[in-house]
Amino acid sequence: MNDSSELGENRGPFLALEGMDGSGKTTQVGLLSKWLISKNLKFTVAREPGSTATGEAIRGIVQESLDLNIPSETELLLYLAARSVFVQEVVVPVLDRGEIFLTDRFSMSTLAYQGYARGLDLTELHRLNNFASGGLNADLYLVLDIPAELSRERLALSNKEKDRLELSGTDFMQKVRLGYLDVSRKMKNAVVIDGTETPEIIHLKIIEILTREMPATFGV
Repeated sequence: MNDSSELGENRGPFLALEGMDGSGKTTQVGLLSKWLISKNLKFTVAREPGSTATGEAIRGIVQESLDLNIPSETELLLYLAARSVFVQEVVVPVLDRGEIFLTDRFSMSTLAYQGYARGLDLTELHRLNNFASGGLNADLYLVLDIPAELSRERLALSNKEKDRLELSGTDFMQKVRLGYLDVSRKMKNAVVIDGTETPEIIHLKIIEILTREMPATFGV
């Protein structure tokens, strides 16, 4: 497995957009992609779980197969299996080329959903995630924060079919939100952004954060 220590000194920056379902991550990934193109910066966008054949197959099982009764521990291991192949096949090659990698979700989601919301042991989650990711972590987490009630309202208005996590209820999503906020407070590489603002304002805040936190890459 590729380890983060194997990446060269000229590795590209690794960005992760995080937040509960309905927080606007997909919209911001799209806006940020357009901005990166306008700056002539080389980048790759992906989502997790997914972006590999194995990861998409696992996504179909763990999120979309609603007829399956999947225990929390099994759910965790499936997500981590998808992360392992995601890191090896998608993330590391991009970073090795010195390019920007932007993902919709990464390891913080595991802590928020499987740790705080499902109640699995956080110390064990950190250990298992470190194994699955080969010790690789995002350089910067951009966390879009919205109330659980707003998450529910946005999902109800969306046309897409709800997945297993989105059907878990408001109490579950409230635990997810509190998990994100608690984890973000403990991490130096996480910035919480008010997700109730308009997409345009959120986008401007993200650009401000990137240029401030990574001026060598984005302050051009």
